[in-house]
Amino acid sequence: MTSHLVHTGRSFDDHPLGFSTRTIHVGNGVDAETGAIRRPLTFANAYALPYDPSDINWSSSDVNLYARNGHPNQRYLERKLSNLEGSEDSVVLASGVAALSATFTTFLNAGDHAVFSDSTYIAAYRLLHQILPEKYSIRTSMVDSSDVNAVASAIEADTKLVHIETPANPTLKVTDIAAVSAVIRDAERRYGHEILLSVDNTFNSPYNVRPLELGADIVIESLTKYINGHGDALGGVVATTKERTDLIRYTYQVNYGGVISPFNAWLINRGTSTLALRMRQHNASALAVAKHLEGLDEVRFVAYPGLESHPGHDVAQSQLATETSGFGGVLSFGLDTDHDGHNRFVSNLNVITSAVSLGHDESLIVFLGEDDERQYLYPPRFHRGFLRLAVGLEDPDDIIRDIDNAIAQSHLSD
Repeated sequence: MTSHLVHTGRSFDDHPLGFSTRTIHVGNGVDAETGAIRRPLTFANAYALPYDPSDINWSSSDVNLYARNGHPNQRYLERKLSNLEGSEDSVVLASGVAALSATFTTFLNAGDHAVFSDSTYIAAYRLLHQILPEKYSIRTSMVDSSDVNAVASAIEADTKLVHIETPANPTLKVTDIAAVSAVIRDAERRYGHEILLSVDNTFNSPYNVRPLELGADIVIESLTKYINGHGDALGGVVATTKERTDLIRYTYQVNYGGVISPFNAWLINRGTSTLALRMRQHNASALAVAKHLEGLDEVRFVAYPGLESHPGHDVAQSQLATETSGFGGVLSFGLDTDHDGHNRFVSNLNVITSAVSLGHDESLIVFLGEDDERQYLYPPRFHRGFLRLAVGLEDPDDIIRDIDNAIAQSHLSD
């Protein structure tokens, strides 16, 4: 019988289990009915009730009642992610956007104020910049969160949440999590109430950076990306305290219905087993590609925190979780050409696929032109259009050759 110890992620003889070991064992275990050494996929949407159900809390997420309240595959995955993030608990939801909106709608009320990064995922931008202010009377302030003084100046007496994304999508701007946490704690003492720091860690994954260890209160990950890793499932997670996850489950999961499907939870749990291996490859390949791009005459700029030329390199380096961690697989770059030249370049790629998302086994690229609704927020070098490249698990030499061939075939100077 496989030891229960490894499935809970506890230490063995006072020696903590390694990250890769925990990705394989935590949340897994022997199925009691069949003896299978993998947790089964449970498709049921309803579960048998006890003889007398009269004292059941029908909004409970702690027992199997109805799949919207929670289900076994969700809980197995939550157990693993709590362990990897270093959180007391976590709640897995239907998508990364569900995790964002669950955090914002659970912890912000009408009249509250929130501060957020000026470079974020588009859904976070729309939620905080448009939807919450217009529909729910929640005031928000958008700041350059890489400037800790700007964050400190934006916090007000009724600020309840600061949300940052680092590295930011799609500019790869880096924010100092520990420094932002410090100014928030100062503001808490000044105003006498809790101010939560939530961090979207999707571009890093817990293999590279663990924000809770740097002073964050809440970590949000799009499980769709690196943690799943195979481009075949949607999911999101909020990792924080049990008290907060209980509120999210009641508010967002049970009553808004943002639950993850059993199949997606099962797929993501399976994908996590290779997270460490995949992240090492993503990290190494992206750095190699970024260095190559930086040396090409046809490339106007490259934004990747792993490059020493990146203004946030030192901060990004200081936040890495272990000696084997890296800077993720996403970079942005601009070619010395016009709008059509960027599109010609993408059309001439053969190994790299033109598609949104990131963290897949295959490399994905998307051209963001001057019509992007957040263009005014980007640094000037992004204003002529740019490409976001999510470096996959192909041989890096093949990715580099694909880029070089596409540049040559695109006649960018024409």
